[in-house]
Amino acid sequence: MVQRILALDTATEACSAALAVGDAVLADSVISPRGHTARVLPMVKALLAEAGISLAALDGLAWGCGPGSFTGLRIGTSVVQGLALSHDLPVAPVSNLEMLAQGGWRAVGAARVVAALDARMGEVYWAGYEIGEDGLMHPVARARVCAPEATPCVVRGEGWWGVGRGWGAYGDALARQQGELAGTLPEAVPLARDALARARQVLRDGEGVSAEQAQPVYLRNRVAEKPRA
Repeated sequence: MVQRILALDTATEACSAALAVGDAVLADSVISPRGHTARVLPMVKALLAEAGISLAALDGLAWGCGPGSFTGLRIGTSVVQGLALSHDLPVAPVSNLEMLAQGGWRAVGAARVVAALDARMGEVYWAGYEIGEDGLMHPVARARVCAPEATPCVVRGEGWWGVGRGWGAYGDALARQQGELAGTLPEAVPLARDALARARQVLRDGEGVSAEQAQPVYLRNRVAEKPRA
């Protein structure tokens, strides 16, 4: 039985960590665009100390595998790989867009979510999700990177929310594409605590990966150039 999971995320402006021990969740987060390297491991150590357990006592790890910033993803991936290697722990990769959607469900009961992160260079990382009977967000439109005005409309029916800072940066363009929404959470960021539910399922089903297999998902291969017109 999977009872103890440590999750971390450094893919966006937010640096966060969360620890599930049974049904209890301990979590910490901070908005610190350039401080992830200095903050994430102390967060992890503090949560383990608060729970009174060691890294070796965990059933597995989880991390936001992307999409997100190139540097942030590299930091998170290297940290989770190091932790996993130290005690031969399985790792559950969780999409940062799914984490956004799961956070919308946790925060306001958003059962249908258009998740969007600011991808810079005039683009968004984007995907559509609906909540399932298992309490997890499931994709109804695949993750992609594109201009906000190029996102395909998935909003059909009621109860859709726009979640994520892509809505803060490009809300008007996204709204024109998606149509009427129940509301938006334009300041929302992916948080490690919202990776725990998916991670529990992945680890319970034996689908965790090894440290070496834990690799980031960038969606965009171009990290410095401007998109062509």
